[in-house]
Amino acid sequence: MRKLALFLTITFLSITAFSQNSKEAKNLLDEVAQKVEAYKNMYIEFNHKFDNSDADIHQETRGNVTLKGDLYHLNYMGTEQIFDGKNIYLIIHEDEEVIIQKPSEDSDDTLTPSKMFSFYKNGYTYQMGDLKTIKGVKIQYVKLTPIDSNSEIISVLVGIDIKTKHIFNVIETGENQTVTTLEVRTFKTNQPISEKLFIFDTAKYRDQKKYIISEPK
Repeated sequence: MRKLALFLTITFLSITAFSQNSKEAKNLLDEVAQKVEAYKNMYIEFNHKFDNSDADIHQETRGNVTLKGDLYHLNYMGTEQIFDGKNIYLIIHEDEEVIIQKPSEDSDDTLTPSKMFSFYKNGYTYQMGDLKTIKGVKIQYVKLTPIDSNSEIISVLVGIDIKTKHIFNVIETGENQTVTTLEVRTFKTNQPISEKLFIFDTAKYRDQKKYIISEPK
């Protein structure tokens, strides 16, 4: 009887500790999200890394994005992507092509720049991870695990600068052990920006007859 009571006590304490750990992790993520939502706009320069040791693939690319609410202007791998609140404009300079799309009907499941600070809110469980010192900065990691057992994602680690409450990096591990890392290099807020940054200048590209513009049907 005493052994059963001891077992139940240990089990209860373990569940309680895990629940508190999960709540603490969620609260930290919420604090980060609330802070960035208060900014008028954000400018982020980032490194994007893709690693798959089994296939011996290691790639690293830089990019930048300006966000204002749901609007964004992304520069990445020689392309520009603009979202003006209605349409997504993908400008592929190498191919001299512009693709205009409506947001996906499955947009809730699509990670866009405007969702990079809130994607965690649905579909994950939370757990506090390691506290590390990187380049002299204390980074607290939060581990996200997909609730969907069929997800291609095994886990997501979100590194948070303890002092600023800004995201330092996001590390996603896939089921094939592919690791994708997004590391923030520069983070600026409330910058003087032109509203034109989030507007696609159709006339500009139509005048450049080389560019092919594909519009949604």
